Amino acid sequence: MKVAVILPCYNEEGAIGKTVADFRAALPGADIYVYDNNSKDRTAAVAAEAGAIVRSEPMQGKGHVVRRQFADVEADVYVMADGDDTYEAGAAPAMIERLVAEKLDMVAGKRIETDSAAYRRGHRFGNWLLTSTVRFFFNSPFEDMLTGYRVMSRRFVKSVPFTARGFGIETELTIHMARMMSPVAEVPTNYKERPAGTVSKLNTYRDGWRILMTIGKLVRLERPLVFYGLIAIALVLASLLVAIPVFGEFVRTSRVQSVPSAVLSASLIVLATLSAMAGLILDAVTKGRWETKRLHYLGLPPP
Repeated sequence: MKVAVILPCYNEEGAIGKTVADFRAALPGADIYVYDNNSKDRTAAVAAEAGAIVRSEPMQGKGHVVRRQFADVEADVYVMADGDDTYEAGAAPAMIERLVAEKLDMVAGKRIETDSAAYRRGHRFGNWLLTSTVRFFFNSPFEDMLTGYRVMSRRFVKSVPFTARGFGIETELTIHMARMMSPVAEVPTNYKERPAGTVSKLNTYRDGWRILMTIGKLVRLERPLVFYGLIAIALVLASLLVAIPVFGEFVRTSRVQSVPSAVLSASLIVLATLSAMAGLILDAVTKGRWETKRLHYLGLPPP
């Protein structure tokens, strides 16, 4: 069984050497790939000195890097982690063993912080909010959707149609897993503070907003009946709010003098109907797309 460790990196000179060494010790027979994403320091050189196979991806953004890794690297089992020395490399063998023994497509490492500074301010709440949103719309089983530590089967990796460019990659992996109804598991793993002198690339508010937008886009693409149905409900409620005074006026005077309000209310109902119909039509199209992706996924061998 061929195992590949894939580490996306950008300016991780102070952490990548330790990360490679830890995974080399935990998985001595694995190939360790470091994909340098236009680093401006010695990340690539340090990774090569530590014994990693170093490649590059010029298009900036974690999504571009992971998409390139999944396309280029050939293996039976893939271990994906960030190159910032925050994840527990020693947990990888047990995660791989469980993936193979139970024929799973993904084992995700739920982060258990070993230091109070491991999570930056606002990250815990943001993770809970985004994870809960994906669980609500897609029935995801994960409690830590944004973890960057995942062990995956070849069947899963080679069936993911990536579109995300940045940190939305974890969201897309989770939603694809849920839509494919892949067998998965989540295990607790230690999560530690970044090494001194290194800086996180994650911007709490900017990247949180981008992840939320990624979720919204995937709800629109994968659950169009829900997406457009919610819009239709909102339009109906707005129509009722506008119509209530008009109806009250008609009851009192037997006339409708607020013609613009009446027209607006009727127009909102028409828009709600169109939104609902669009959701129904797109849902039928999406079902066909989902069946095609599912058949491709099933055509690949399990771990």
